[in-house]
Amino acid sequence: MLLPAKAEVARRLEQYRAWERLLLMAPADHTVRGNFENTGYTLCVLMGKRCAREAVVAAEHYLRGETPASARSSKTVAHGARGSQLSQGPQGRGVGRAVGRRP
Repeated sequence: MLLPAKAEVARRLEQYRAWERLLLMAPADHTVRGNFENTGYTLCVLMGKRCAREAVVAAEHYLRGETPASARSSKTVAHGARGSQLSQGPQGRGVGRAVGRRP
């Protein structure tokens, strides 16, 4: 996966935090809420996450040069050119599951 420039992530994270503080001071302000949600969405896109909280955590780890715990303990491993995946079972054994193939 391509990673965004750290300067861009830092700038977007700073914007997110600023809008978050403003939203806490004025929770009924629709303009502030919209800007807060937009910056959260931008972080999601930059960090490849589905929710803003996950994107913020990923951005903080990325800026510190750390690998987040979720990436270290991933239980799904991409494999091969056709996109098959191996999912780890409860005993750690690989259980094959073809993705994008017909039976």
